[in-house]
Amino acid sequence: MSTTPAPSLQDQEKQLAAAAALRWVRDGMVLGLGSGSTSAQFITQLGAAVQNGLKVQGTATSLASEALARQFGIPLLEPRRGLRFDLTVDGADELDGQLRLIKGGGGALLREKTIETASDYLLVVADSSKLVPTLGRFPLPLEVIPFTLPWVLDAVAKLGGAPVVRPAVGDASAEYFTDQRNNIVDCHFGQIADPERLARQLEQIPGVVEHGLFLGLAKAAIVVQHGEPMVIKPGEAARPASTFELLP
Repeated sequence: MSTTPAPSLQDQEKQLAAAAALRWVRDGMVLGLGSGSTSAQFITQLGAAVQNGLKVQGTATSLASEALARQFGIPLLEPRRGLRFDLTVDGADELDGQLRLIKGGGGALLREKTIETASDYLLVVADSSKLVPTLGRFPLPLEVIPFTLPWVLDAVAKLGGAPVVRPAVGDASAEYFTDQRNNIVDCHFGQIADPERLARQLEQIPGVVEHGLFLGLAKAAIVVQHGEPMVIKPGEAARPASTFELLP
């Protein structure tokens, strides 16, 4: 008889972070639904709450998250002018103590940044491995228009980014394409001492649609530490998520 493997410690932390984030959701909210494995945990738990009567609407940051939300019956909104979100819950590939993020490991950085810029509150959910003293251990993704790819690679190389075009999942001979049919270039800068300066440099490269540095967007993060979801805010000591009864 086959048995379901027990969830790993990292998976357990993702579930805990998602459950803590769900406590910040209130009836009637318009939500941004993030992408990635921790966001998928949040969407799954949100779906259960919707089935139990919670009334919310949302827009997903990727086709995968959209499909998952539809599976659980979460009402979805199409993009339109004037649409804003009360709360967006999303993961991160890395975050530092100032809540500067690297995102885009799943290739959804353009839609993520678009929705999170249109949000009143961005709440990051993460397991303990994502919190770092300095950004840069995780490769920095860029979404790039295919025609411009050779020149983008040249420009990033001059900045010291050691760019690599991301291969398709399961097929190293093919290129990965985003939901917008763009390439992803993963950049290896090492430790990023000045994320703001690097962001400005990347924004000046023609063909770079978006970069994976998310700066000044996150208002708070729920990071599981020693088995307990903790809320981190810039310049404040971490506090147990259980102490937050309402959206801070």
